[in-house]
Amino acid sequence: MAIKRRLKVSMGDVFPHGAFLTTDGAEAVPDYDRSTRDRFVQAVDKDNGLPVWEVGVHDPDPEARKNERSVNVKIAAEVQPVPPEALPGLPFRPVEFEGLEVTPYLDTNGPRPRLAFSLRARGMRAPGGGARGTQGQGSNGPGKSEAAA
Repeated sequence: MAIKRRLKVSMGDVFPHGAFLTTDGAEAVPDYDRSTRDRFVQAVDKDNGLPVWEVGVHDPDPEARKNERSVNVKIAAEVQPVPPEALPGLPFRPVEFEGLEVTPYLDTNGPRPRLAFSLRARGMRAPGGGARGTQGQGSNGPGKSEAAA
């Protein structure tokens, strides 16, 4: 059986009610094994070798549990991804992710193990709009995040 580690999913599968950035932009993800107190080393995607960036996302799904409403999505890109433009009157920026993938894993932090998911994307853009924030990104490089199931 050839089941890949990362499973391709659509934006609507993961965020049926849309998604909103909760951070001003993408932040570099530290490589905790190689970074020191005095020297920051950015994490690199294991599949494509691109630097990894992370954005905070709010999921407005009314059926989502409280701990599932705030997730992180990691994006592997040569340059820092640019978020979509803010819309007047909204506290968060609506966003769509390109090349969304999910990796299930067992989260053993807490009183009992639970199934959790890591989210990665190739890029991000304004909903229904053209590509935005994907300059310099490889065509096969996703990012990562955590969301409990």
